[in-house]
Amino acid sequence: MEIYFDNAATTRLSARAAARMERVAREHYGNASSLHLAGLRAEEELKAAAEEIAKTLKAEPRELIFTSGGTESDNLAILGTARSRKGYGRHLITSAVEHPAVLESMRFLEEQGFRLTVLPVDASGKISLSELEAAIRKDTVLVSLMYVNNEIGAIQPIAEAAALIHRLNPDCYFHVDAVQAYGKFEIYPKRLGIDMMSVSSHKIEGPKGVGFLYVNRRVSIKPASFGGGQQGGLRSGTLNVPGIAGMAEAARVAYEDFEEKRERLLRVKDRILAGAAELPGVRANSAPGMDSAPQIVSLSVEGVRAEVLLHALEAEGVYVSSGSACSSNHPGISATLKGIGLPAKLLDATVRLSFSAENTEAEAERFLELFRQLVPKLRQFKR
Repeated sequence: MEIYFDNAATTRLSARAAARMERVAREHYGNASSLHLAGLRAEEELKAAAEEIAKTLKAEPRELIFTSGGTESDNLAILGTARSRKGYGRHLITSAVEHPAVLESMRFLEEQGFRLTVLPVDASGKISLSELEAAIRKDTVLVSLMYVNNEIGAIQPIAEAAALIHRLNPDCYFHVDAVQAYGKFEIYPKRLGIDMMSVSSHKIEGPKGVGFLYVNRRVSIKPASFGGGQQGGLRSGTLNVPGIAGMAEAARVAYEDFEEKRERLLRVKDRILAGAAELPGVRANSAPGMDSAPQIVSLSVEGVRAEVLLHALEAEGVYVSSGSACSSNHPGISATLKGIGLPAKLLDATVRLSFSAENTEAEAERFLELFRQLVPKLRQFKR
C-alpha cells in the first residue's frame, strides 16, 4: 500500500487537468501572440483559462499574470514593487517564516540599499499585529506575508494585516504568498485587501512549471524580465497555454465540492494529530482543526532524526518530508522551526505530512500503525 503524504511538496496531476492539457497541446498548438487562426485559437484557450481562474478569486482576468510558478510570482511581486516604488520609499516588511522565494528576494533588495524589517512569530508561527503596526512607516512600500506556512501550516491574519497596512500607509502594497492556501481556502483578494498574490499550479493537482501572480488594478509594478512584451510587458515570453489550461482545470476541480474536500482533509489531519499525541516524546507543531491549515501536519520526534524516520517510512511505502522540498538541496536548520522556538534537540527531528483530498482515514491509520512501530525501534539507534 503506497501512501503519499507529501502534497505540500507537489501533488499528482489530476486526470482532468492532464486531459485538458493534452487536448489544448494537440489541437491549439499555435503561439497565442500570433495573428493567424492557429494563434487566435490558442489565445481563446488562454482567455478561457484566465476567466475560470479569475472566477475563483472574484477578480478580473486582466489582473492575472501567468508565470512559471510560485517562486517567479514571488520574485515578480517583490522586485517589481521595489523597481516601481523606490521613489516613494525603500522600506520592506516580511516575517521570519517566509518561503525562501520571498526571504531571499528581500535580502537581495537589502543588499541594494533597501531597509528590511523581519517580524518574529509566536510559538504557533503567527505574527503579532501590534508588531506589524509598529513596523509600518511612511516609507514602507511593501509588506509580504505567507497565507499558510509551508512547513507547519500556520495561518497568518491576512485580512487584519491588510486593513492595518492600508490604514496606516495607503501607498504601501500588500503581497501574499498563497501557494499553500489557494485551493484549500476561499480567497477573494479584493475583499481581503490583498494587492498581489502568488499561486503555484502543482500544489493543486495541476502541472508543474506554471502559476500566476494576481495584481490588483490599482497596483503598478515593473517587470523583472524583458522580451516580447507579452502580458502587458510585465512578464514577457511565449505563454505555456497547455500548462495554463491545465492549471485552470485544476482550479475548477479544487473548488468543486469545496467544503466536502476540506472536511476530508481535516479528518485525516486530526486523526494523525490525535494518534501521534499518544506517543511519548512526540510534539505536534501544527494546531488541530482550522486553527492551522487542513492539509499540513508537522511532528517532532525526540530521539529520531527526521531523515532516518523519513527513509524508514519510505521503506514501508509511506512518503513524507523532512522539511520544505524547495530547500531540500540546501541542508540547514529550518527558519520556521527556529522561528517558533522549537527546542534545539528537535530541530533536526521534525517531519512534515501533507495531504490531498484523495488521502483517506485508512491511510492515516496505516501511518499511525507504522509510526508506533518504528519510533521506539529507531530511538534505539539514537546518536
